[in-house]
Amino acid sequence: MADTKDHGIALPALVALVISSAIGAGIFDLPATLAQGATPGAAILAWVITGFGILMLALSLNNLVLNKPELTGVSDYARAGFGDFAGFISGWGYWLSAWLGNVAFATMLMSALGYFFPALKSGNSVPAIVLASLVSWALTLLVTRGIESAAAINTIVTITKLVPIFAFVVVAILSLKAGVFTAHFWQNMSTNVGGKLVFSSATGTGIADQIKNCVMAMMWVFVGIEGATMMAARAKKKSDAGKATIIGLISLLIIYMVVSILPYGYLSLQELQHVQHPALLYLFESMTGPIGGAFISIGLIISILGAWLSWTMLPVEATSLMAEQGLLPKWFGVLNKYRAPQHSLLLTQVLIQIFLITLLFTDEAYNFAYSLCTAAIVVCYVLVGAYQLKLGLQLKKLSVILPGLIAVVFEVTAIVFSGMQYLWLCTILYVLGFMLYVRARREVQQAISKTELMMMGVVIVLALGAIVALATGNLKI
Repeated sequence: MADTKDHGIALPALVALVISSAIGAGIFDLPATLAQGATPGAAILAWVITGFGILMLALSLNNLVLNKPELTGVSDYARAGFGDFAGFISGWGYWLSAWLGNVAFATMLMSALGYFFPALKSGNSVPAIVLASLVSWALTLLVTRGIESAAAINTIVTITKLVPIFAFVVVAILSLKAGVFTAHFWQNMSTNVGGKLVFSSATGTGIADQIKNCVMAMMWVFVGIEGATMMAARAKKKSDAGKATIIGLISLLIIYMVVSILPYGYLSLQELQHVQHPALLYLFESMTGPIGGAFISIGLIISILGAWLSWTMLPVEATSLMAEQGLLPKWFGVLNKYRAPQHSLLLTQVLIQIFLITLLFTDEAYNFAYSLCTAAIVVCYVLVGAYQLKLGLQLKKLSVILPGLIAVVFEVTAIVFSGMQYLWLCTILYVLGFMLYVRARREVQQAISKTELMMMGVVIVLALGAIVALATGNLKI
């Protein structure tokens, strides 16, 4: 077949990449995160809605991989559909999302190690930042030794880290108490002045509010679903990238729903809200004792390292592709003897290091990093759905139109309801990218159009507004 290569990443490794890219830190805190804003019934509805929206995105990615094999990755789809500047916006957003996700992994990894070493427990203490920095540099060094070999290691890590998650599921099923699970299944919830939960009869508005409370966390744990698509150029068969995305999504949705919903039947909602972070660790410790806590902690450490490895590979794939297309300076695409983009890896690692240091000054390091990551990648997902929609309208095929349309509506609605302030903050980082885009266009002797200048101007104004809001305390991190 035309898309087959003797060397490259096989389908099982691509599926592992999707699962490992998505299953990182988020799943281990899902029970407590969802309990902060939703009863069991509302959480299940939120999973159904989010799962359906992400499925439409996955179907769009699958269709584009199969029918546009000459294109590679989310930024390439945006570029093909809406021009070079849209390709830059998507690729830069993807790159931002990937390394911001690594910062989130770093803080949760330190919290997991804090089970054994209390000095690291906060996730953003000086010892935690120093250790996280060393781990981050080590993973970058590994990826500079070759992308395909790192993907092979990632497959092993994926299998290893699923074991403690399945162990938690089995024990949680055995520990399930039907009366606890159904106690406040469909009720609305609010917190009064004294910090106690107050329940009332379920209303449509109340359930909708609970669903909105869940969306950002649920979208965060699906970030990485495009991992196989981003590595399609390195796959043995390019068509395997689409298959891996669908298989990975279905697997992830089942795992997430089971892991996040079962704890509602073990502790009351108020108890679940006050479980220490990461929640799965301390829930399992409560069910099985200290040995169980240590077991989950080790699983969490392996899980984060696997996701962190995946997300060290993915951002540099985006920047290398953009350099080839003249959307970033050629410097970003320079490869070493192992075919790894060493310049891009180095710059990405330097920015991760800077951001890790800034986490010393925020109390919500993990939530802040994952929210920024999710907001940045939503821009990429919207453009993927929009390109699928455009192709469907050109072909006049409803089967192509609907996945793209639903993906766009879902992603836009989700970010408007749950994270506009984080998208606003991301505009500051986009302004830094504009300088590189202008330089790249000069390298390929392409002028910046009036439309591009106007769009840059809008983003710059928004970024200046975000800086002012941060300085005045109207926008908090």
